[in-house]
Amino acid sequence: MLVLMEIWESIRDFVGTGGQVLYVVAIALFLMWVLMIERYWFLLAEYPKMKADIVAKWDARQDTTSWYAHRIRDAWISEASEKLEARMLIIKTLVAMCPLIGLLGTVTGMISVFETMATQGTGNARLMASGISMATIPTMAGMVAALSGVFFSTRLEARAKMAKEKLVDSLPHH
Repeated sequence: MLVLMEIWESIRDFVGTGGQVLYVVAIALFLMWVLMIERYWFLLAEYPKMKADIVAKWDARQDTTSWYAHRIRDAWISEASEKLEARMLIIKTLVAMCPLIGLLGTVTGMISVFETMATQGTGNARLMASGISMATIPTMAGMVAALSGVFFSTRLEARAKMAKEKLVDSLPHH
């Protein structure tokens, strides 16, 4: 329990230094990771069942050579592809938004520095330093969040593409 209290205090100190914008970065990061974990779950647990079902339905068909059979095959591939790519655009958008949210923190921190300079002058370095840290920490947090999202979303997208290609290969058309 004491360890959790210390972690919470560290987080509060970090947010206090970086400003309220860090909460927005944290929300975007949390949502991005929830969606990526859900996509990985789909790829590893749900999609193999779906693929096996599609392949079984194709193998059970008497007619696999007619124009009509090919349209059914294309429809099944399209449906699987749509499910594989679901929520990927939202994930990419969240990845792109994280640095922008960090830049919002930079702007608010610099406004704080300029307000301090206007009211206190340039002689109080300690007050200006808090504004500067409020300007740099959110940018760093947004970049770190985006980097984690770029790496894993790219891998996720590649896995989805490979899964679709394997489905196409497992549904032979004559």
